[in-house]
Amino acid sequence: MPETAELIISILLLGAALILSRQFHAWKIKKAYLSIIVDLKSQDAFNPRSAIALPYANRPIIRIGLRDHRPAALKSLVADHIVGITEDGRYYILDKSV
Repeated sequence: MPETAELIISILLLGAALILSRQFHAWKIKKAYLSIIVDLKSQDAFNPRSAIALPYANRPIIRIGLRDHRPAALKSLVADHIVGITEDGRYYILDKSV
């Protein structure tokens, strides 16, 4: 096989691997969004008085095992004003339509 064809195939495979890895992480973050919302709804955390502390809100200093996408997803939900945070670090749902 010519060297040019090998180079093109290698670039295409590298691009496909990049796209697949990004899709995988997007899927994991979406699952994390849903699990956070389910956790908050199951605890009836709909206002600052009923807000709950989430054990996965902060990333641990030492990460052992698989990557946990919930801290990043929680930051994104707070930034998008779907989830609110109290002054003492407890979380509740702002947007009840989710």
